[in-house]
Amino acid sequence: MSGFLEELLGEKLVTGGGEEVDVHSLGARGISLLGLYFGCSLSAPCAQLSASLAAFYGRLRGDAAAAPGAGAGAGAGAGGAGPGAGAAAEPDSRRRLEIVFVSSDQDQRQWQDFVRDMPWLALPYKEKHRKLKLWNKYRISNIPSLIFLDATTGKVVCRNGLLVIRDDPEGLEFPWGPKPFREVIAGPLLRNNGQSLESSSLEGSHVGVYFSAHWCPPCRSLTRVLVESYRKIKEAGQKFEIIFVSADRSEDSFKQYFSEMPWLAVPYTDEARRSRLNRLYGIQGIPTLIVLDPQGDVITRQGRVEVLNDEDCREFPWHPKPVLELSDSNAVQLNEGPCLVLFVDSEDDGESEAAKQLIQPIAEKIIAKYKAKEEEAPLLFFVAGEDDMTDSLRDYTNLPEAAPLLTILDMSARAKYVMDVEEITPAIVEAFVNDFLAEKLKPEPI
Repeated sequence: MSGFLEELLGEKLVTGGGEEVDVHSLGARGISLLGLYFGCSLSAPCAQLSASLAAFYGRLRGDAAAAPGAGAGAGAGAGGAGPGAGAAAEPDSRRRLEIVFVSSDQDQRQWQDFVRDMPWLALPYKEKHRKLKLWNKYRISNIPSLIFLDATTGKVVCRNGLLVIRDDPEGLEFPWGPKPFREVIAGPLLRNNGQSLESSSLEGSHVGVYFSAHWCPPCRSLTRVLVESYRKIKEAGQKFEIIFVSADRSEDSFKQYFSEMPWLAVPYTDEARRSRLNRLYGIQGIPTLIVLDPQGDVITRQGRVEVLNDEDCREFPWHPKPVLELSDSNAVQLNEGPCLVLFVDSEDDGESEAAKQLIQPIAEKIIAKYKAKEEEAPLLFFVAGEDDMTDSLRDYTNLPEAAPLLTILDMSARAKYVMDVEEITPAIVEAFVNDFLAEKLKPEPI
């Protein structure tokens, strides 16, 4: 276990008081669950989370008063239990939780002031490169974010720890592992005419789980397109249903918005079930459309992009493609982590297709390798043709006008890696990707 933790976190962490802690000691203490808390001292929501998380952390570990720096060991072997001792979770399991703060602070003094009162551990301020790798690895798009990992295998247990703190403050459901969709969705579902159906009616169908809200303009725009997509899929004889999971701020808003939808919804009053679905899929923003196969397994988390790119729904149920053609609708994915982009600068569909075929075997190999480890691939793969989107991206990243041009763009790190050669071959692409993953390439600033 300590090997995985050291690979993820490095050799040293620090306490709120500034003391160094060996990462391998976490394994020796039998830590079973690791929380990664992504935040920043300048964020008011992060300050609010730190206060509620400290109380949660103390209860879970049995530390009646979690003092600054106690996360380094004081609570790990303590006997007895704090508030919530009568909960179903075993005290030993509770004390096997550790949290590590991963900061985006740019000022060391502000960082020090912020971590001083934290009873858990933090990645050292100087570990800026490792912090960025963690943000990219777990596709963190906003703060505060809290994810829980199995400390032995490294697998993500829960992507939305903020909801865990709200919904399970006493740790009754520790360690918050993912449950089957069938179990989480169980219960009545509504149609906008007031009709109620049991969730068992979804059996045998592809399902879209649609997280949306009336107050969100992009949500309303997507809903209008999605209504047409839903109609076309049903008319084609496909077994498909959509479940609306509302993020509206009132039941009246929910009813008004739901009146436009021809599909099903989790009742607005069933806040617990709505929250469990958000936790299950680690929803960080709306609109989000998750598409499931009839067994309840995720086909794609990018249903929004697929719906906008495939208005005729010819490619339903939208199994992910190893290589995407860059477009207005999927360009947002460039911000989700490092992306390989092959610029061909041609309006010829044949040339774009040839470029996709060139990099697809490498993309498939990388995706399969990380899927076997139940991890998301560390790179997304794109081909960019000649259009306004490509011109804007070149201008923003200050890339040369050469074509073909092989690049890796890391927007969050504001870094680019450029391979400008006359001919791009599969061997060149594979070597470029492997060198990037091995951190052998020198970045240029964006």
